[in-house]
Amino acid sequence: MYYLLRTLVTAASFWVALWILPGMDISSDSGTVGTSETIISLLIVSVVFGLVNAIVRPIVSFLSLPITCLTLGLFTIIINAAMLSLTVWITSFLPIHVVIDSFFWTTILAALIISVVSAIVNRLIGAVTE
Repeated sequence: MYYLLRTLVTAASFWVALWILPGMDISSDSGTVGTSETIISLLIVSVVFGLVNAIVRPIVSFLSLPITCLTLGLFTIIINAAMLSLTVWITSFLPIHVVIDSFFWTTILAALIISVVSAIVNRLIGAVTE
């Protein structure tokens, strides 16, 4: 149940990032993306993002620990953006996928938006369930 709730929160944070950033979009191989396809694709992308964060992120965080300490934790933003880029690359092989333009700051801003929205919603959900 907890994983399903986290997946829904991540999907909602992806939706907020899609809504705010003009360089981030959902595209389809067939051309048009309807509302149901958008919801399903956001859920699939959030599952892939959760798997990337569970498998790859700990390794990358451990290997970049000296840089993270040197920058007083600011390198974590770059790690978040790298995990988002990896998620976008993995989902590019699916029929419906998230597209981020080539501008690097769009990825950074998307990672920040996803992190902040997820943290706020998780905090609200935690306060309600306690």
